[in-house]
Amino acid sequence: MTKLSVNINKLATLRNSRGGNAPDLLKSAKDIESFGGQGITIHPRPDERHIRYQDAYDLKDIVSTEFNIEGNPIPKFMEMVLAIKPTQVTLVPDAEDAITSNAGWDTIKNKDFLIDVVDTFKANGIRTSIFVDPIEEMVEGAKEVGTDRIELYTESYAKSFSEGNKKSIVPFANAAKVANDLGIGINAGHDLSLDNISFFKEHIPNLLEVSIGHALICESLYLGLENVINMYLHRLQ
Repeated sequence: MTKLSVNINKLATLRNSRGGNAPDLLKSAKDIESFGGQGITIHPRPDERHIRYQDAYDLKDIVSTEFNIEGNPIPKFMEMVLAIKPTQVTLVPDAEDAITSNAGWDTIKNKDFLIDVVDTFKANGIRTSIFVDPIEEMVEGAKEVGTDRIELYTESYAKSFSEGNKKSIVPFANAAKVANDLGIGINAGHDLSLDNISFFKEHIPNLLEVSIGHALICESLYLGLENVINMYLHRLQ
C-alpha cells in the first residue's frame, strides 16, 4: 500500500491568518495520525508565511508516524533538519519568494551540490528524497547523487488529467520505470487529489508515498478531515 503523508501547511496558513493558535497545529497532527494518516509533511519557507521554523521543532515530539520536512537546503533549513532528524527530508529547489513549488531539480547541473547535501543528511540517519520532474535523465541524475528516493512533481499530470488527458501519466510511468530499475524509491506530490490519485497509483509501480496537502484540506472543508483521509487510504490500497 502506498503511504499517505498529509501536508499541514494550509492549516498553518489558516492559523496565521488570525494570529492565534486556531487551528492548533500540534493537535491537528495528532488527529490526522489518529484518523489513519501515515505521515506528516511540512514545508517551511524562509518567510514563515505558513509553517514556522518553531513548528518544525515542536512537531518533532508530536509526530509518531513518519515526519517529512520539505524545503530548499539553504543553511537555516539544513541546520533545522539536522537538529530535528525527521524520518525524511525532501529537497525542493523553490525560490524564497515562490508561492508554491513549481519545478524539480536539475540533478545533472546541481550534481555536486546535491551530493554534499544528501551525504550530510544520510550521515545523520535521515532518509533523503529529491523533488524531480518526470524526466528520465533527471531520475538517472538522482541516482548519481545518491538519494534514497525521488518525489515526482505531479502538477502537469494533475492539470492534464483534469482536462481529460490521461496520456499525461506516460512520462511519470516512464520515469518510475527508470527509478525502479535503478533501485530508487518513488514518492509523489503536488496537486494530487481524490479525483486523480487512483489513476496515478494504478500506473506508477512501487509508489511508496504520496504527500498531499492543498487538495486534501480543500476537500475536507466539504467532507470532513477524517472522512477524506480514509477516502485517500481506500484509493491508495
